[in-house]
Amino acid sequence: MLSVKRVFQEILDNDESFRLFCSIAAGGEVQGGWENGRIAALVPEGEQALVPKITRHGADEDKHGRIFNALLRKRGLEPVPVPPEADYTMLLERRGIGLAHDRLRRDEPLSVRDIIVYLAHSRVTEQRAADQMLLLRKHFADHPEVGRAVRVISHDEADHLAYTHEELLRFAAAGHGRLIQRTLRECALAEIRVHPDVSLAVMARMGRVLGWSKVRRAALAAGIRAVYGYERAAGWRRMVSLRVPERRDPMGGPASTAPEFA
Repeated sequence: MLSVKRVFQEILDNDESFRLFCSIAAGGEVQGGWENGRIAALVPEGEQALVPKITRHGADEDKHGRIFNALLRKRGLEPVPVPPEADYTMLLERRGIGLAHDRLRRDEPLSVRDIIVYLAHSRVTEQRAADQMLLLRKHFADHPEVGRAVRVISHDEADHLAYTHEELLRFAAAGHGRLIQRTLRECALAEIRVHPDVSLAVMARMGRVLGWSKVRRAALAAGIRAVYGYERAAGWRRMVSLRVPERRDPMGGPASTAPEFA
């Protein structure tokens, strides 16, 4: 029977599939760290209170990248290049979602609108990340090899998601509500188109590495497409709602360290 736990256990048990998984995950986190670092450096004058929060967000993403690379080193494995069809962050950028890298490379302050676009993009993608890590935490929180990593990253992703809710609600109260809702919807609809493509590409590569049968690969692909169908019809709405987080100022203070993964 197919299940998230069984599929991930197979990926975890095989060095080549584990190397691919960690390499893709690390690549995305490092990219997110760079993006947040550049955004923090370009925050407009009137929004300087955001700088330490965005800086911490970037530091967390960098830390996650180090964690995935440390998991590889513990097995004596080297990372592999991220396949272009599995590069989630770059595929989103090509759809015009978030702030373009060309814009972030210029030393020109961002506008308030740019910051709202960044926060909306983060709210959608952090929802995906938080959900995925919560699922892994459910099944692998106590795993002797990856359990600690799963718990640390899951906690951070929950904080990132809560922070985007809090900041977008602040901007909405300042009169930017329509822009926020329009941008959130655009981001969500684009993300749910990109995510299944990336999932199918990753599963196809995993299937070749692990020798999955055509029947099993077809079943997994059907499951991915079914999730996409639900999200396209109605599930996207949960990615655009905003609510006050239970813990206020979740990104206050410095980023936590993870010395055991260094």
